Amino acid sequence: MEQPTIVAGWAARDANGLLSPFSFPLRAKCEEDVVVKILFCGICHSDLSTIKNEWGNAKYPVVPGHEIVGVVTEVGSSVARFSAGDTVGVGYIASTCRDCANCREGFENYCAGLVPSFNAALPDGAKVHGGFAELAVVHERYVVRIPGGEIERVAPLLCAGVTVYCPMRRLGLDRPGIHLGVAGLGGLGHLAVKFGKAFGTKVTVISTSPGKEAEAVERLAADAFLLSTSAEQMKAAAGTMDGIIDTVSAAHDLTPLIMLLRTHGKLVPVGSPGKPVQLALYPLQSGGKSVAGSMIGGMRDTQEMVDFAAEHGIAADVEVIGMEDVNAAMERLQKGDVRYRFVVDVANTVARAR
Repeated sequence: MEQPTIVAGWAARDANGLLSPFSFPLRAKCEEDVVVKILFCGICHSDLSTIKNEWGNAKYPVVPGHEIVGVVTEVGSSVARFSAGDTVGVGYIASTCRDCANCREGFENYCAGLVPSFNAALPDGAKVHGGFAELAVVHERYVVRIPGGEIERVAPLLCAGVTVYCPMRRLGLDRPGIHLGVAGLGGLGHLAVKFGKAFGTKVTVISTSPGKEAEAVERLAADAFLLSTSAEQMKAAAGTMDGIIDTVSAAHDLTPLIMLLRTHGKLVPVGSPGKPVQLALYPLQSGGKSVAGSMIGGMRDTQEMVDFAAEHGIAADVEVIGMEDVNAAMERLQKGDVRYRFVVDVANTVARAR
């Protein structure tokens, strides 16, 4: 019997979230799987929440990472879409049932049987480890083709990018000329600004941090900046926005954002606070406004987003780090001290950092 390949990675063992070297056997490749040599992996806030067990669902040891860009090294006998040498991406989804209405319609992200690409197990019990590792085995359905470019800046698109892109497309917030608010200017927020501008919308960044105004307007080309702690500015902007992508990951009151919407405006919270948020219903009801849920995107939408980003020159602003620096990066991420996404250079540093 062939011995499994032993993969080098980094994992958290308990809720202190400290990552350290960890080796595990690579899952056996099936006929519809591809083997990916991981080159880069972004760090998402949900990685931090998971390794610290903030959501109570950590299955230690946890190898985090679900913004993966790499190269195909092997393909199963039935794989038709990819060949060895292809540059590919893997996001949050490792598996779904592939038979429900959501899967059939391209909304795998809403499949009740969704298995994440880290901190999870497949239906057969095989452990799913994330992108802080040398290799990954993934069913070809959950792999996207990466057109090229600075692939370390493409990695965050596979979670952060598709998370903001999909609700814009689905809810009509991609129409040229509409007024789009983006609450929070972090990993998700800066990409929401970039996609919004590419769609031709008027983009206003909404933030509690006055120091982010120059960054939003001068560097990211947002049309306006709104300081949400200023009662005067919030009053002047009331009823002016067609939609708001709310990227804030901390628990907060949604009511002030609702007040910024026009009649029939849409608020889309895409952050994942660990505690319930507040929302007064009357401002929602009296303007016919809505709060819409959205979570990442299906595979068809993810490939569309990657292709759109390549066509329009959209990529994340990143800090590339070595695997030996991931614990310091997690501490900085906890404090919001990153512009705007950490990306781990896995291929060049995972073995060195052991």
